[in-house]
This record gives sequence, C-alpha cells and structure tokens, in this order.
Amino acid sequence: MRRNVEKHRTGKAGWLRAAVMGADDGILSTASLLLGVAAAHGSRDNLLIAGLAGLVAGAMSMAAGEYVSVHSQADTEQADLALERNELKTANKGEHEELAAIYVGRGLEPALATEVANQLMTHNALQAHARDELGISETLRARPIQAATASAISFSVGAAVPLLVTAIVPRSDVIPFVSATSLVCLATLGGWASRTGGANVATGTIRATFWGALAMAVTAGVGALFGTIT
Repeated sequence: MRRNVEKHRTGKAGWLRAAVMGADDGILSTASLLLGVAAAHGSRDNLLIAGLAGLVAGAMSMAAGEYVSVHSQADTEQADLALERNELKTANKGEHEELAAIYVGRGLEPALATEVANQLMTHNALQAHARDELGISETLRARPIQAATASAISFSVGAAVPLLVTAIVPRSDVIPFVSATSLVCLATLGGWASRTGGANVATGTIRATFWGALAMAVTAGVGALFGTIT
C-alpha cells in the first residue's frame, strides 16, 4: 500500500525564519546606512567603506545573536529532557498518569488514554513526554548552528545588493537607485517568505515594503540633517 506523505511547512520554520530575517536585515540596514551617509554628502569611498563594514559587522552580529539565542533555547530543552529522564526513573507511575491526563484533555476516553500512554511509554517513554508534555520534537527542536549559518549567509547576500548598486551607479544617483532596488528586493523577499510559509503573499509584500521604506526614509533624514549641520 502506498503511503500518503504530506508536505508541511512547519519543518522549515527554523531556517526560514533565520534566513528571511538575515536577508531582510542585510538589505535594510545596509541600504539605510548607505542612504544616511549619502544624504550627509559622503564620498563614494566613504559609502563603500561604510557599506562593507556594515556587511561584515552585520553578518557576524546576526550569526552570533542567532547562535546565542537559539542555543539558549536548546539548553532549556536539554534541561527539561534531563528533568524528564529523572522523573521517569523516580516516579514512573506518576508519569504514566500525567501522560494519560494529557490525552484525556485532548478528547480521549480515560481508558483509551491510559492504554495509549502505556503503549507509547513502552515504545519510547522519553520521546512521548518530550513531544506531548514539553512540546519538543525533531522537526521543531532548536538548531543553533543552522540558525547562525543561515542568518550570516542571508545577511551577507542581502547587504551585497545595495552595496553593489552603490559601487556601480554614479555618486549623484546613489540615493534613488539604492532606495528603489532595496525596496524591490524587500518586497520580493516579503512575498516569497509569505508564500513559502503559507501566508498571504500580498500582505507579506506590503508589510516588508512599508517598514523598509520607513526605515530608509528616517535614516536618510538623519543623515541629511547632520550633513547640513556639519
């Protein structure tokens, strides 16, 4: 008999979140930085140095931040699992009752819930409690290295877009060209992320474009203000 295998998007949640956040931040922070420097009448060399420094610093910051954050989640998971192992050794009967109560809360009859709990704990007690009591599964477990790598790479790719535009176009055209290309990339990224995650594409596109435009406008305004003062 052929088994029907459903393809769910939940398994992509970890790397997708890190990759989208990294790329979005790479485009937005680097573009905003370049627009701020350009609005303050910085030279092309100033722009390229600032953009490159922003790319490297941002990629390292994203990687470090994701690793520390997700590793904290992984540490918490491991601590909970260690506690659960101990409880299975010292209070096995209570753990059976606890698992059965969870299934009763989900709609099973008490007798059936007890039988399900017994069978699952006979098969793999720790896995049953990790999944149904703690909410920890192989699909959703924390992966620090994966998150850090995805964030750093995606940030670098995103940051390279406005930096490359700055290197190519005439100095006088940096502001409109960086703004336009960055907004197009942000809109595309927002739409793609929404589609991949199963959400509304138009909503994701509008959200990414709006906040990107706002961030770049504020940064350019600050750059222009300080450029006028100095």
